[in-house]
Amino acid sequence: MQKVLQEIAEKALKQHIVIATAESCTGGWIAQQLTELSGSSAWFDRGFITYSNEAKQQMLGVSAHTLEQHGAVSEAVVREMAEGALANSSANLTIAVSGIAGPTGGTAEKPVGLVWMAWAIKDGKVDAESQVFAGDRAEVRYQAVEYVLRGITSRIS
Repeated sequence: MQKVLQEIAEKALKQHIVIATAESCTGGWIAQQLTELSGSSAWFDRGFITYSNEAKQQMLGVSAHTLEQHGAVSEAVVREMAEGALANSSANLTIAVSGIAGPTGGTAEKPVGLVWMAWAIKDGKVDAESQVFAGDRAEVRYQAVEYVLRGITSRIS
């Protein structure tokens, strides 16, 4: 993962990109990884850990209607999380993640391992996608972090 982090740092500095995160199931792990590198304060602004629906609403402006209609683990919610992180930070690229890490909480419609992720660019578009990761809680969370970090590199080419 160190190589991916170094690539993010180099691209962010070169392109004047500032990053913020909005995390639920990863609990700040993405922000922790991004700040592992010395000098990350030049391109990392802040991380929002919004584990509860209330936090998503209060800190990021996620709509109660969206949460009720789609649930916290949904494309609609991660899109609003990413947009809320843009609105409440100095970042011009944000990442949002919400998922079911397990071992409980899954349903037939939303199984354990389902993680929704979004990447938002200020004055640009929001990309969202989901993955179903295999393994225990720690493995699902690790894979989500790794996937999101790789997603950053492809979006700041």
